[in-house]
Amino acid sequence: MASMRFSTIRNSLSPAIVAAHDKSCSINNSTAHHGFSFWSNNSTSKRNARDLTVTSIAAPLPVIAPSWEKESAGNRDHVAWTSVRQERWEGELIVQGEIPLWLSGTYLRNGPGLWRIGDYDFRHLFDGYATLVKLHFENGRLIASHRQIESEAYKAAKKNNKLCYREFSEVPKRDNFLAYVGELANLFSGASLTDNANTGVVKLGDGRVVCLTETQKGSIVIDPDTLDTLGRFEYSDTLGGLIHSAHPIVTEKEFLTLLPDLVIPGYLVVRMEPGTNERKVIGRVNCRHGPAPGWVHSFPVTEHYVVVPEMPLRYCAQNLLKAEPTPLYKFQWHPDSKAFVHVMCKASGKIVASVEVPLFVTFHFINAYEEEDEDGRVTAIIAHCCEHNADTTILEKLKLQNLRSFSGEDVLPDARVGRFIIPLDGSPYGKLDAALDPDEHGRGVDMCSINPNYLGRKYRYAYACGAHRPCNFPNTLTKIDLVEKKAKNWYEEGAVPSEPFFVPRPGAAEEDDGVVISMISQKNGGGYALLLDGSTFEEIARANFPYGLPYGLHGCWVPKK
Repeated sequence: MASMRFSTIRNSLSPAIVAAHDKSCSINNSTAHHGFSFWSNNSTSKRNARDLTVTSIAAPLPVIAPSWEKESAGNRDHVAWTSVRQERWEGELIVQGEIPLWLSGTYLRNGPGLWRIGDYDFRHLFDGYATLVKLHFENGRLIASHRQIESEAYKAAKKNNKLCYREFSEVPKRDNFLAYVGELANLFSGASLTDNANTGVVKLGDGRVVCLTETQKGSIVIDPDTLDTLGRFEYSDTLGGLIHSAHPIVTEKEFLTLLPDLVIPGYLVVRMEPGTNERKVIGRVNCRHGPAPGWVHSFPVTEHYVVVPEMPLRYCAQNLLKAEPTPLYKFQWHPDSKAFVHVMCKASGKIVASVEVPLFVTFHFINAYEEEDEDGRVTAIIAHCCEHNADTTILEKLKLQNLRSFSGEDVLPDARVGRFIIPLDGSPYGKLDAALDPDEHGRGVDMCSINPNYLGRKYRYAYACGAHRPCNFPNTLTKIDLVEKKAKNWYEEGAVPSEPFFVPRPGAAEEDDGVVISMISQKNGGGYALLLDGSTFEEIARANFPYGLPYGLHGCWVPKK
């Protein structure tokens, strides 16, 4: 049985760390929900005339609505960018259509969902406190729930009615100069960095489910059935560091991630085996140029190699020290430092390729695989990503003010499926081009998934969010065929879909035999869970939530035990 090594979050701060924050942001260990309302509702429905799968509505859990969360009506133009209505809810949904009986398990989606504290509005999409959403499928029925992840950052904000930790673009306002000096000291130790695990969620090979963000301390274990926050995932090694890739590569056999080194610019490539909390170093990549390592929100792997991207959008320690956000937040654009891709052997830690590539900007890699010649020798690595045409303005477009103020103008920066070709013959240069015509997916692409059985292998299909223009944010779901270089697109007026997550049918022979799960936020304030056929990309089922949920980021699948 895997070790459940974690510290209970509500008791994990030592007195020294508590003292590191000004007194108004001390942590209260009480979990009482003062000022919250409670209600329940029971209702039933029968199968309708069109023989849709209509199930009875289960009694929801008590509503726990944060009394300190009151946004003005002007911020509620679209539910995607509006804080979640209440802290938790659970109930069975009415399903329109047919959920395949083989779909048995739980889809978990993580993302920022609470953007206001007291009378202060957060500025950026990535600042929000984590909202975890669950869709549990069993016997053609669907039970949904959501709950806030109880990080120290969230609990401190709830108790003190103010920001207490550094978020993506936010810095706590200190009461005096001494408190500000203490804040700077805590920044270097990591004490003031957030543990707000609002980016992704992964199921480890040993069954533990962990929510993640860019900070290492923001690794939080949750119960996939109840969505309870169980405690912080404590790494037992001595590798140190404050940040890591928000998107590790996780399989039943291993956990791979990158640890950027901000002192001696480079990256540690590390592996963690199931049942342990100890990361072991596979090897190190030194940056080729630039004052700091490039941002590595994600990275791809193949069967035998780890691909380490060195993007010219680089971490910036000076920006971290500033009390107000800079245009690129915690990063700086260094086009003169060029861009590189490194390839490391998983088994030996040896770097087998380090090539210069055209400038690029990406949050999310899709997949990578090894290209072989007719004799079976690996000649190159092919890696695909959601590439923003080396344009950093995408970060600015994700400010909440911009997302909430869409007036019909086409302001979403263009993006493409970027294809890296990385030769393994010692050549100094790699290539980067578009894998297909970007107009196939509306010149917008992000939030991608694949059939997980094809991770690191040659594959054909990817699923992502695309664009139906004019728009200010990806607003379609798209199935990309990398062989035919075509895309199928799903679009609904006023809808903002979250990441399309592919779940393969057990025993399937075809790569696209499965379902695609997404959650849709509607302009009218509603929202629903959506299932598309992975092959035809046609809708097969949907189920309305009792109210719309804010936009979410990334998810994982937890099969039924």
